Amino acid sequence: MSSLLVTGGAGFIGCNFVRHVLDHTDHTVTVLDALTYAGNEASLAGLPANRFRLVVGSVCDPSTVDELVADHDITVHFAAESHNDNSLNDPSPFIQTNLVGTFELLQAVRKHDKRYHHISTDEVYGDLELDDPAKFTENTPYNPSSPYSSTKAGSDLLVRAWVRSFGVRATISNCSNNYGPYQHVEKFIPRQITNVIDGIRPKLYGAGLNVRDWIHVDDHNAAVLRIIDDGKLGETYLIGADGEENNKSVIELILELMGQPSDAYDHVNDRPGHDLRYAIDATRLRTELGWEPRFPDFRSGLADTIDWYRANEAWWRPMKAATEAKYAKTGQ
Repeated sequence: MSSLLVTGGAGFIGCNFVRHVLDHTDHTVTVLDALTYAGNEASLAGLPANRFRLVVGSVCDPSTVDELVADHDITVHFAAESHNDNSLNDPSPFIQTNLVGTFELLQAVRKHDKRYHHISTDEVYGDLELDDPAKFTENTPYNPSSPYSSTKAGSDLLVRAWVRSFGVRATISNCSNNYGPYQHVEKFIPRQITNVIDGIRPKLYGAGLNVRDWIHVDDHNAAVLRIIDDGKLGETYLIGADGEENNKSVIELILELMGQPSDAYDHVNDRPGHDLRYAIDATRLRTELGWEPRFPDFRSGLADTIDWYRANEAWWRPMKAATEAKYAKTGQ
């Protein structure tokens, strides 16, 4: 049994990771989360008090970080500003959380010689052409295209430098687009699902040909736990489930699964710098660590996600109106 410090554990992927750890191991978990708009204490409701606690605070606060890292065996760093649209409107929080926050954690795990795992994104690699057969691998050069992805790329490079310069015991994972329970309704899939529930036509950026490599959040988190347990220190692992779909197909499948005409959506102006395509080659994760996804096809994982949002309106309803009002100001 180990004690885990999970930063950003009240956010989408983090809260699902906490639940996965508590369900599948004997570990105890402490969550450090600033509870900004993307962190929701309700996402952690019902967890066992003898194995879980929440500390409200920032990864940019060196004293809080130092104390918590010292008291835990493993630090898993999910905390990040992560919404591309927000990074285009105001990059400053992304600099603070994604770069300064990672620096503070690295200093603490270095000082106390603790195991560290860093959660990152495939967006650090930039994008691929729509007709390019290639996929991202652990050796793909970084080429970020937004304030969000550039700060995540910078945080990855900080981890690599602290491993090489100071011997920090760290691993990194870069994952494709997650979907599933507890995802903020500003994000693409939950926004469309909740719009359909509310009788609102979904919105599609541009022609909708941009491709994302989708993975259910439970599959991502199972891979993270496998890397923490068995991954080689100092190495990077890409996490993906061969779930490439363009945004148009995703909206049409959501509508089909929810009993609506597949063309019942509206096109809106594309966002600036919208990456064309992401695609993950997770061969290393599968061959070295033996990981396989529980949802091997996108359709089954999406159906599971739709069921969750239908059954958990009390969780997402409080944030829905403000999210749609924000998008309405930009015509999206």
